[in-house]
Amino acid sequence: MKTSLVICFALSVVVLSNGLHVLGPSGPLAIQPGGSVMLPCYVQTPIPVEELEVEWRRTDSETIVHLFQDGESQPESQDQAYHDRAHFFIEDIARGNFSLLPTDVTTKDTGLYKCAVYRNQESNETLIEIKMSVYLTVAGGHVVSVYAGEDSTLNCSVHSHIPPEELEEVSWKKRKTDEDMVVLQFINGQTVPESIHETYRDRVELFSREEIHKGNFSLRLKNIQTEDKGFYICEVFHEDLSANTTVEVQQLGFSNMHTGVLCFCILAFVLLLVLGYAAYTSIKNNKNTKSDLALQCTFVCCPTIALALAFILWGVTEGFLAEVATCSSLNLLRILSLLWVISHFKTFPANIVLGFILLLPLCWLRFQQGVPCYKR
Repeated sequence: MKTSLVICFALSVVVLSNGLHVLGPSGPLAIQPGGSVMLPCYVQTPIPVEELEVEWRRTDSETIVHLFQDGESQPESQDQAYHDRAHFFIEDIARGNFSLLPTDVTTKDTGLYKCAVYRNQESNETLIEIKMSVYLTVAGGHVVSVYAGEDSTLNCSVHSHIPPEELEEVSWKKRKTDEDMVVLQFINGQTVPESIHETYRDRVELFSREEIHKGNFSLRLKNIQTEDKGFYICEVFHEDLSANTTVEVQQLGFSNMHTGVLCFCILAFVLLLVLGYAAYTSIKNNKNTKSDLALQCTFVCCPTIALALAFILWGVTEGFLAEVATCSSLNLLRILSLLWVISHFKTFPANIVLGFILLLPLCWLRFQQGVPCYKR
């Protein structure tokens, strides 16, 4: 309590001592990192410079911030932390202005400063408090253009009086029409893996602790998929403060993997047409040679294998292991089922097969009309 009273008294507008009148600010001064701040300290009646000595110190460590002595500034007396960073208004000292201008300030510059003025046997001082202003801003909004399958970085830079690692929450979300999807959360200094949506697990991460300490909360998004296209929001919360920025992910086209999927699909279609016509001709001519049998087996196997390979490539770029295994397995099982059907094809009356094919669109039409297939 006594200390607070001393500080409040020292911060008064006019301080009287031994007839020397020293003026200072009436309250604390707020700063933002990277900026500058003028620390006022002056007298109403100018003092001859040959009789004057002005000393700026930090009260917590008695560090010399700047010194004016013997009619000139003494930069060599400065603490190294303030060298070339704290300046007098030299041309105004003769007019009684001893204010100091620290530049490129940081959170380390906050605290209590003392401006002591000496004239012969007289002396007096005033105290000035520097506080960090309350602010929270987020930068980094931009558009990312990337091919599917590549990695990319979504920028998010946080600037605040609060140390970045002490922020309550930094979250990345993908904007959806119904509910935003959580991509990654950083809460109370830690990443929360269980909050990540399954679509992005093992595909997203923040940068190193050193970068986070600098306020860099950019998101590294790996193996970008077509579904990743859209808007991503980087939101920052701390007590009553909040800020955000938005990054848009655009895609320029298909990756090599997507081209491979397309090629295998086209190959499967071409093989189906070519081999299908050859197999049909063989069956129509009622040939049962080994070469005809091999042709029919090729017709069954090759298009199906090409599609299975397309499923595998698709799974690498867009799907998941369970989907790849299921789709590829079911597709390859078609080979066994088709071979079994071919071996029994001659036992199926042709009119039944033809009737079944024609019955499908008729049933669909009646279903749309709400009429059962069997109703006449």
